[in-house]
Formats: sequence, structure tokens, C-alpha cells
Amino acid sequence: MAEPPGAPHRTTGSTLLHPLSGLLGIPLDQINFVACQLFALLAAFWFRIYLGPSHASSAVRHAFATLFGIYFAVFCFGWYSFVVAMGYLTLCHISRIYIFHYGILTTDFSGPLMIITQKITTLACQLHDGIGRQAEELTAEQNRLAVKSRPSLLEYLSYLLNFMSIIAGPCSNYKDYIAFIEGRHVHMKLLEVNWKQKGYDRLPDPSPTGAVMYKLCITLVSLILFLTLTKSFPMAYIIDNEFLDKTPFLSRLGYLYVVTQAAKPKYYFAWTLADAVNNAAGYGFSGVDERGSFRWDLLSNLNIWNIETATSFKMYIENWNIQTAAWLKRVCYDRAPWYPTALTFILSALWHGIYPGYYFTFLTGILITLAARAIRNNCRCYFLSSVPLKIAYDAVTWVVTQLAVCYTVAPFVMLAVEPTIKFYKSMYFHMHILSILVLLVLPIRPQSHPTRKAQNQAVLNSVKSKDK
Repeated sequence: MAEPPGAPHRTTGSTLLHPLSGLLGIPLDQINFVACQLFALLAAFWFRIYLGPSHASSAVRHAFATLFGIYFAVFCFGWYSFVVAMGYLTLCHISRIYIFHYGILTTDFSGPLMIITQKITTLACQLHDGIGRQAEELTAEQNRLAVKSRPSLLEYLSYLLNFMSIIAGPCSNYKDYIAFIEGRHVHMKLLEVNWKQKGYDRLPDPSPTGAVMYKLCITLVSLILFLTLTKSFPMAYIIDNEFLDKTPFLSRLGYLYVVTQAAKPKYYFAWTLADAVNNAAGYGFSGVDERGSFRWDLLSNLNIWNIETATSFKMYIENWNIQTAAWLKRVCYDRAPWYPTALTFILSALWHGIYPGYYFTFLTGILITLAARAIRNNCRCYFLSSVPLKIAYDAVTWVVTQLAVCYTVAPFVMLAVEPTIKFYKSMYFHMHILSILVLLVLPIRPQSHPTRKAQNQAVLNSVKSKDK
């Protein structure tokens, strides 16, 4: 769809940086987004140094994080972002299409609402686990994350609206965030290691500076790739009539992989910068790895190496948008009484919005996930007997996984029905057909479900206690 005149400068937020947008030829909403995140990065360093737990009370840290978060959201997205309710999120997605039209605003007020929705539902589930359920009914993770007392209004607002995550997330667990504000976040992780055996007289004081600098380098490279590669290889070209008429099927598959790779840098940029902002504030420490190095990946939203080398659909999904995948698992997959995989994909589509392309992607994802699981469960064992067989298996599964992902996510980028159907027709619906054949031929082994196992164990323990 062609953009109307002036569309690159449209925004629901501040127009202060309009001259810079015109100078660089970059949409104003993107300029505002990057400006807010860069300012948040500077504010995060200041927050850690001058408002650290040893210099300021938890109330002051909560208030600062909340007020700056509100300011950033208003600057970037305008007052739309503060009509906050679960049902309104869908109305916001509808307005993206019928008020702002397809694709004109690449960053808009629905972004903060999507993050806030994750946080509200995360806290609701964890409060329910802590107050409304017995410990025996919970999985180990649910028990660890259960919130056993209601937060104050200031704690609640700080968790939802803090400046580190209001623009681009990620969603974190409530207990982790409160531990960070109260200065217990790093200390709790360090206590998991026996430092005396490592020759330390006292607990070390890990600095996030190295992790922040590394992530900023990734952000810079991603930005350069976005400004060059992404614009040179548009996804729309794979359904261009001339391209389809002149290009053989295998070449189209190869080009699909290229354009999908070209679409990734903007996600790498946004998520890695958001991770760096949180780390700069001192949030995101996850402990010590096998080599004794400090890890700052508690809030990381992606693992680029694992994504690019994934040899299974499951591995790819687990390393892409990690915090959203964790949210979906905790609020849906682990709690769904039936069909957890299908319900989780459907919830993911609803959360993303109402563009038809999202539903094509996630419904296709259900089919391919089930087929990939069936192949892995039934066939992988035959290729583990020797190194050459394992290498050959990994090579084949890497190619299939990468192409399956490209096939699945193309509608997510295209958004609308017509280009999606045209794309799938040009691909002869081959992944759909192959997945259905796999599911018809190979036996499907039932997956264990942690919540049902915990509930069954609770019932068993109750019966045993009554028998005594």
C-alpha cells in the first residue's frame, strides 16, 4: 500500500525531532523510539550510579523509574499509551489498520500496551500461585516465582511503567524486578555460588559495563545492517509477478531465506538495545557460567548464535523473543488443561494483533511444530550412532529448519491476506502438505504436561494424607 504524503513523519508522540527526521529521511516514530532508548540508556547508567540501593530508598527508585517511564512513553507514543486495559489492546490493534493504515506507523502506542499486558497477566498468575493455590499444586518454577503478598500501588506502577522497559520491554518476573529495586537482585544470584572455594574472601561486585558495551556493539552492527541490507532485500519482492515468472522454485526458496535474514536486524537492534538499557541500570544479572564469568542475560530476548544455527523448529523458537516465549509458557502453556501447543500459538497471535498475516504465521507454526516434534521423536535416535551420521543429520535439519521458519514467518511480515495467499501458492503450500503427511504417517508421542503432573501429585498426596 502506498503511503500518503508526509507519512514518514507521522507519529502519535512528540514532534520535537521532526527536523532530524526530515534530515535523515527516517520516519519520525522510529526517530522517537531510538532517541528514547538512547536517553534511557544514559538514564540507566545514572540510575545505577546515583540512585543505587545504597544511595536511595526503594520508594525513591520506584518513583524515579515510574515517572521517567511515563515521560518516555508520552514522548514516544503520546497519551494513547495510557488508556490501559486488557480489552483496549485489541481496539488499539484495530486502530492500527483502520485509523493509521497498514504499516504506516512502524512503532506506535500498541507496543507499550503489549508489554504492559504481559506484565499484568504475569503478575496476576504469580499472585494466584502465591495466594490462591497450594504449594503442592505448583511446578518448581511456579513455586519459585509465586508472589505471596499484594504489591503496593507504587510497586505496581513501577513494575508496569519503569523507564527501562516501557518502550521495548522486555517483560520480567515481578519478584526479580522488586529484588532489583531493593538491591537484592545481584546478591541473590551470587549466593548460589561457593565463592570461598574459588578463593574469594567476600562476594564479588559484578559490573554490567562489559555486557552493556558488547550489546551496544551488536546494536550498532544491527542498525547498519538494517539501514543497508533490509532496504535492499524487501520481503514484497518474493511475490512480484516478474520475479515469480522468471525464477525457478529452488531459487525462490534461496531468495526467501535471504529476505528473511534481511528482515531480522531491526529485531536484533531493538531487543539488544532494550537489554543493554536494563543492564546499564544494574538489572539482568543471571549468575555465573561454567567458566566463572558473570552473566547478564536474565532479560535477554534473543540468542543470535542459537537462532542462526538452530537445527530444530523448537530450538529456533526458544531463542527468538525469549521473554515473550517465557510469558506464553507461564501464563498459557503450563496452565492450559488441553491442547497447550495450539492454545499457546493462538494466544501469541491474539497478543500480536489482528493483522491476518499473524494468524497465518501462528497457525502454520502449530502444524510445523507438531510435525517437527514427530520427526525428531521418531527419527533422531537413528542418527546418533556415529559422528558422520550426526553431522549429516544436523546439516539437513539446519537447512530444513531455516527454510521452515522462513516459510512460516513470511506472512508475519506481509500482514495482509492477499500477499500471503499469493506467497503460499508460489511455494505450492509445500510445508503445509509435508507437515500433514508427517503427522499422518509418524506416530505422535504424548507430551508430559507440568501443571497436570503437579495437580495429579497434589491429589495423590491428599489421598495419602487422608489414608494415614
